[in-house]
Amino acid sequence: MGFNMSTFIALLRQHHQTLKTQYSSQLSPDMRQAIFAMLSCKTAQQGKSLWTCSSCKHHDSQALSCGHRHCPQCQQSTTSMWLERQKQKRLPVEYFMTTFTLPFELRVLARKRPKALYQLMFRVSASILKDFAKRNTLGTIGFTSVLHTHSRRRELHPHLHIIVANGGYDAKKKQWRKGKSDYLFNAFALANVWRARMLEAINKHPALSLTQVKQMPKKWVVDCTKVGYGLPALKYLSRYLYRGVLADNDIISHDKTSVTFRYIDSATKASQMRTLPTLKFLLLILQHVLPKGLQRVRDYGLLSSGARKMRLLIQLVLTEFSYLLPPSITPIKPKAKRLCPCCQHYMFCTGVIRAG
Repeated sequence: MGFNMSTFIALLRQHHQTLKTQYSSQLSPDMRQAIFAMLSCKTAQQGKSLWTCSSCKHHDSQALSCGHRHCPQCQQSTTSMWLERQKQKRLPVEYFMTTFTLPFELRVLARKRPKALYQLMFRVSASILKDFAKRNTLGTIGFTSVLHTHSRRRELHPHLHIIVANGGYDAKKKQWRKGKSDYLFNAFALANVWRARMLEAINKHPALSLTQVKQMPKKWVVDCTKVGYGLPALKYLSRYLYRGVLADNDIISHDKTSVTFRYIDSATKASQMRTLPTLKFLLLILQHVLPKGLQRVRDYGLLSSGARKMRLLIQLVLTEFSYLLPPSITPIKPKAKRLCPCCQHYMFCTGVIRAG
């Protein structure tokens, strides 16, 4: 049974040798590993899975996926599982989306030392939110941080989207402290502290240096927006977590020399087209491959895995009707299944044969 190959992988398959020859110095080890994984995805190099129909006993086999987190052909089930876990963690309160953006001038560090810089972004932004919560006597707060590295034009644009529950828990008094209804924290104050702490952290880091940064902007950007009860924001973030940088249906056309893709302009909200030489396009997407071992998503405070009991207690306290409570059991990963080409009943995986 065949499958629809990702357009990006098809282009990579056609041009990867030329890409490696002409742009070898710009391909990091992590990019090369991602390229190797994507080129072998759903091929004989990965091995195959064996399938049997539950109705007509038709037998079939299918090439295995590579499982790489940047492969556009993989991770669809990972996305849905993450979203389900986040739904369970939601508290019955309003949420805010806080976005910490790295200024353009520091993107040179993101290219040369991405792992070190992105780790600092997570650490510093988390410390800021916790400190602001403490100043506002909110107690322990809960938030989920998600790293995005691209703009809508798919240029390098590192920023953190952080979904924050509006309020905190006072463990001593066993009380929920509700946050202000109109805003979480002052965005200008957040931005000033964000700038000061990031620069301090970079200067202290042994692998990072500001010597190559000629001019540092005085104003940094932090945005803070109310997002209702959090579900729309979670769905928005889930679309970018495990499904690649650019969806296949946004690649409008391509030929031997160029690729045209669609994006939504952030200012006008109108659909725009961008055309690039094919090799430049491949580099544009590959620059967003994250370093090995770097977590893209992190939960803190009340939303962390270690706070499950406290979170359930808060859900009980804040929810008026028991039937509105989210399920307390983590969803079991569904068994792999697909439709039989003969009778359209479900086929189930009966084994795996690894290559080599």
